[in-house]
Amino acid sequence: MITKNVMVTIAGRPNVGKSTLTNALVGEKISIVSNKPQTTRNRIFAVLDRDDTQIVLTDTPGFHRARTRLGDYMVKVVEESVADVDVIALVVEPIPHIGDQEQQLIDKIKATKVPAVLVINKIDTVEKPDLLAVIAAYSQACEFDAIVPVSARKGTGLDELVDELVKFAVEGPQLFPDDMITDQPERQICAEFIREKLLLCLDHEIPHGTAVEITKFHRREDGVTEIDATIICEKESHKGIIIGKRGAMLKKVGELARKDMETFLDGKVYLQTWVKVKENWRDSTAQLRNFGYSE
Repeated sequence: MITKNVMVTIAGRPNVGKSTLTNALVGEKISIVSNKPQTTRNRIFAVLDRDDTQIVLTDTPGFHRARTRLGDYMVKVVEESVADVDVIALVVEPIPHIGDQEQQLIDKIKATKVPAVLVINKIDTVEKPDLLAVIAAYSQACEFDAIVPVSARKGTGLDELVDELVKFAVEGPQLFPDDMITDQPERQICAEFIREKLLLCLDHEIPHGTAVEITKFHRREDGVTEIDATIICEKESHKGIIIGKRGAMLKKVGELARKDMETFLDGKVYLQTWVKVKENWRDSTAQLRNFGYSE
């Protein structure tokens, strides 16, 4: 029986593995991942139950210098997420140097006076002795309540991290039902699967200028889910690249996304995709609101 809960914000600069960590802790893919920065755009709640405690994880966009209104929105999401929570998990890479973005987040942690756990991710990429210098550098910069080395990709240190997060739980009701692992609707997660594949398959700025809108999401009596999706891009030239020669790129993106959708929905998916151009949508307040990037 759940009698306690703890709200945890997972923060860090882009590409440190916040979404990979969230997925690993929950045990299912609910946040998209890629090797490109600013993959996550919204605040995503993930739910993990441990004995009598419900842990609510908030995966946030990477903290970065905004260059568009969409970027402003993403930075604001991070700033709001590090306030009014029980604990902040600051995710960093095993580098014995504190970058500007990490320092800004540490300053925000100190200003809010919220308890913080330092999560040193990707420890599988360094030797154990090298971690000592990383721990020393961050220990001098901030008095963290705990420091936990992990490898989200390999699953190392995750139980230890959960044990530390549970220590900040407070008495309270169960916030999410037993069978709920995220607050994201199924259609939103499927839209993100498509955007993830765009990030995977396309280079340079093109995937960052895309959004995905699900216009049809219908589960038939035979168990097949019909999904229609429109990919929005900023330029006509980008549209041609996304579609590819004889539709090859769009087909590839669709096939890869459909596999993730079928795993997530536990059934067959019939996916149709289209591409539309909406110039400079990332700097349009109205368009951002249409795509769900609103306060």
